[in-house]
Amino acid sequence: MYEEVPYRTAQDCYYSYLYMIQTISLHVATNSCILNRHLVPDTSCVLQMASLAVLLLLVSAALPSNAAAVRVGLTRIHSNPDVTATEFVRDALHRDMHRHDARFTRKLASSEGLTVAAPTRKDLPNGGEYLMTLAIGTPPLSYSAIADTGSDLIWTQCAPCGTQCFKQPGQLYNPSSSATFGVLPCNSSTSMCAALAGPSPPPGCSCMYNQTYGTGWTAGIQSVETFTFGSTPADQARVPGIAFGCSNASSDDWNGSSGLVGLGRGTMSLVSQLGAGMFSYCLTPFQDTNSTSTLLLGPSAALNGTGVRSTPFVASPSKAPMSTYYYLNLTGISVGTTALSIPPSTFTLGADGTGGLIIDSGTTITSLVDVAYQQVRATVLSLLTLPLADGSDSTGLDLCFDLPSETSTPPAIPSMTFHFDGADMVLPVENYMISDSGVWCLAMRNQTVGAMSTLGNYQQQNIHLLYDVQKETLSFTPVRCSTL
Repeated sequence: MYEEVPYRTAQDCYYSYLYMIQTISLHVATNSCILNRHLVPDTSCVLQMASLAVLLLLVSAALPSNAAAVRVGLTRIHSNPDVTATEFVRDALHRDMHRHDARFTRKLASSEGLTVAAPTRKDLPNGGEYLMTLAIGTPPLSYSAIADTGSDLIWTQCAPCGTQCFKQPGQLYNPSSSATFGVLPCNSSTSMCAALAGPSPPPGCSCMYNQTYGTGWTAGIQSVETFTFGSTPADQARVPGIAFGCSNASSDDWNGSSGLVGLGRGTMSLVSQLGAGMFSYCLTPFQDTNSTSTLLLGPSAALNGTGVRSTPFVASPSKAPMSTYYYLNLTGISVGTTALSIPPSTFTLGADGTGGLIIDSGTTITSLVDVAYQQVRATVLSLLTLPLADGSDSTGLDLCFDLPSETSTPPAIPSMTFHFDGADMVLPVENYMISDSGVWCLAMRNQTVGAMSTLGNYQQQNIHLLYDVQKETLSFTPVRCSTL
């Protein structure tokens, strides 16, 4: 999982010590080059690193004091109408399984009363993520990135990129064209190399990274930039000094985006760098091809009303990558009025970091530890008299039914309720069943004993979710997200 990627561009001017931390491979850099994995001192690299050192910039991330709340929308798009819902679920499920397997092998601080927001939309129909829109650099270059509460690093592709870059929908960000680009010093608190560099790093020290995910990898140099949030000039806010990954090599697994924005608990995430205190999002339905919604960071993200329910987060383990995740205490599951026979300790987070349940915007299909999944499966099966269908090839899902025809409306069955500590999350049938081409499937999968369960984004459709990281609570309320 700790794959070291060869660097072949002019920015590869570093004296490298390989440093592995969980799923990240790091390099502390001074005045030498890495070429094709080999350390090659080079006078030209000394000059290049000297020029990069001039660009070093580390400023606090704070919104301007006179800024208004900014809204950034989330949009569901179908760029390929030929991709069916079942094909989408199959591909998303494949990505989810790799993402889960890799997990265990791999400041708005001074902006009182201010909010940053990003437009968010569904990615390509054969993907399973939601994209947020933001802008980078001076002048600002707009780009879309996957919104991921299950990771921390903010990154986008940078020019020059060579042959190891994926095709992205918009223009490639070029650091040399921005007046506010800088290389992040390796002793910065948001540097992946800080522990290795120590309090007195060598001059020109910078940090290269190779971040692996369940669905791919990306590699580059940690940098700082000014980011712009907001969908219109009137509600835009420019935030300087955001640490991000300037990637010049990546796997080809990020279709529909130009990178990723980590919204996890770690110091590198956008939430932590802004010191936002809270953030919220509302995900439009997967079958909705046109609607947008909004991701908000800051006080305006607050939820109010009689229908809002709140549950405390469970303290995350101190060990990475589990320390990044938002854990919840799921105490039981009901279908209609029937409480399922699930032992109370099923979703308990172990002292060694095993088990537990997290909520994750970057995972599509909810996975439940097997003892719980089998109860859910058996209950759904008992409610229906439809003939069983083999959905393993078309969707990758375990429980599917044949509808009378491709245009048939599925029969009515009760909602499903996730009982969290102090709050019930009601999932209407469209949040746990998916139909396409005459096949109707349970949009959940099982997880092995001791593994972590995940509440995926398919189950989060049309639920307004607030992550209050100061109060350590998750609040939610059902709503039509396209109306926000």
